[in-house]
Amino acid sequence: MARMSPIFRRKQGRAPEDRLVTLIRKPGCHLCDDAQSVIEKVCGDLGVPWEHKDIDHDPQLHDQYWEQIPVVLVDGEQHTFWRVDENRLRKALTD
Repeated sequence: MARMSPIFRRKQGRAPEDRLVTLIRKPGCHLCDDAQSVIEKVCGDLGVPWEHKDIDHDPQLHDQYWEQIPVVLVDGEQHTFWRVDENRLRKALTD
């Protein structure tokens, strides 16, 4: 039987509760507050855990993301930065 190329295989779906959204933010950032509101809504609706990390308390995050704040990671991979689109985040967590 021929094997299907990995590029044609669909990723194994993960249950929402097994996902993790991380918001990398800094204090006093209105875009960060906006991003957190979207994350709270989407993750609350889907039962997805989320966390936030303060860029001012982590030199590695600061070096990596300081020009892109806020940054949203899904399962440790960068999903977006600056503005969070509710529908795009929801799709990323349910596909």
